[in-house]
Amino acid sequence: MVTVQAEGCAPIVRAFETGAEKAEPWAGAQTVAAGLRVPVVFADRLILQILRESKGTAIAVSDEELMADQGAMARLEGIFAAPEGAATLSGLRHLLATGWIQSDEKVVLYNTGSGLKYLS
Repeated sequence: MVTVQAEGCAPIVRAFETGAEKAEPWAGAQTVAAGLRVPVVFADRLILQILRESKGTAIAVSDEELMADQGAMARLEGIFAAPEGAATLSGLRHLLATGWIQSDEKVVLYNTGSGLKYLS
C-alpha cells in the first residue's frame, strides 16, 4: 500500500518518515487538490499501521506535478481526473524513478473524483 499526499499538506508522509504512531496536525495546509488538504487525518494510526504492515510507503508530490499528471491522464487515457486522482500518477512516477516499483509490476491507481468539479 502507498499513500500519496500533496507537499503542502502531508501529515501521513511526515509521520511515516519519522516513525511516529500518529500524524500531527499540518499547519498552514496548502494545495490545489482540495481533497488532499486534510491537515488532521481521521484514522491516522490505522493508515500508518497498514502502510507499515504491508511494507508500503508514503510520498508527497508537488502541485505542479499533480496538475501536469492531470493533463497527462486526460491526453493519454481520456480520464479527466481530479487533482487528487492525478496525484496517484505523480506518486507512481516517483516510485518508478526510485526503483521502489519496477516497470513490469501491476499497479492500481485509485481516482476518486472527476476534474469537472474543479471547473467553474
